[in-house]
Amino acid sequence: MMIDPAKFLRALFEAAVAAASPELCVPPYLPERPKGRTIVVGAGKAAAAMARAVEDRWAGPLSGLVVTRYGHGAHTRFIEVIEAGHPMPDAAGTRAAERIMALVQGMTEDDLVLALISGGGSALLSLPAPGVTLADKQAVNKALLRSGAPIAEINCVRKHLSAIKGGRLAIAAQPARVVSLIISDVPGDDPATVASGPTVPDATSLAEARAILAKYDIAVPPSVAAHLDKPGSETPKPGDPRFAHVESRIIATAQRSLEATASVARQAGITPILLGDAIEGEARVVAGEQARLALSQAKPCVLISGGETSVTVRGNGRGGRNAEYLLALSLALSGAAGIHAIACDTDGIDGTEDNAGALLSPDSLARAHALSLNARALLDDNDGYGFFNALGDLVVTGPTRTNVNDFRAILVLPE
Repeated sequence: MMIDPAKFLRALFEAAVAAASPELCVPPYLPERPKGRTIVVGAGKAAAAMARAVEDRWAGPLSGLVVTRYGHGAHTRFIEVIEAGHPMPDAAGTRAAERIMALVQGMTEDDLVLALISGGGSALLSLPAPGVTLADKQAVNKALLRSGAPIAEINCVRKHLSAIKGGRLAIAAQPARVVSLIISDVPGDDPATVASGPTVPDATSLAEARAILAKYDIAVPPSVAAHLDKPGSETPKPGDPRFAHVESRIIATAQRSLEATASVARQAGITPILLGDAIEGEARVVAGEQARLALSQAKPCVLISGGETSVTVRGNGRGGRNAEYLLALSLALSGAAGIHAIACDTDGIDGTEDNAGALLSPDSLARAHALSLNARALLDDNDGYGFFNALGDLVVTGPTRTNVNDFRAILVLPE
């Protein structure tokens, strides 16, 4: 079969990103214009591009503010864009969250709050709960990110340490109508989990937050422990009448992006096999499972999956979960002929590095050996970035200004 594996895999990734483009996804879900004011607020890696898409299609006056990750901004005319820290929250995010809360005060029933929510908003809306400092939240956030905990557990804790997440933004906007447009980056597409659900009631509890911290043996600052012990720190729950005029609209998901890539594969004569859009677990464990699947498939085919794996950080290397997954996959495949792969984050940033992910080929281990690289030792050091950087196989796209989480594809070709 005449196919350039790397070019084909890059085309699949590009199709996944394009399917979640705010320019494509925002317009069909815009609400009707209200009698009163329209205030646009938002947070996430796609927030700036979503704001621009709103401005391009909105018939009437509007204003507002959104916060996005450094480098993920976009030009807007009426909606202010602020950039802040991610995945580690910073003071810029705190100031932006304070201003967003102030913007939605004093609204009326005739007004509309349009909330633009996407992955990354949990760190970007870093407004600590009363009595909890930003430094306290940063310490807990860092420990959770290194623990290997799935995103739903991390966000349960984040919501209970926040003055804006876990539905509190929507409560502050009463009695205005609140419509949230959500680009989902979480397995299961639960609106309460995306960006820790600033406009969605929270079904998790203080007790669950405390149990998660205990589960991963995370020591917390005294102020955090005290806050989580106070019944008054509980988040607003489903059924709360204050959410009567609040609506959430999921406008882009990993599943839709996977289906777009499957269409590209079929057009190329490659059979797509969708493994799921909500795959979680340790990146290296998922890699081992998917390697076994790839080795057992009829050829040609491509195994496509999404979701969010995790990495328990024990080493001092560089790289996000996609590089970790691919490095583990290379070891599990052990140079099997005809098998190529890509793993990238659809936001264009794998962890905290400058790459979206990387490409794997059957000769990756052999080329690494020729460079005196020990793949097993690099995996033990969580240094997937170092491995693929040395091979020249990083995928670098820059910020895509959308985010439907990780994209993985394993291409199985005739030998």
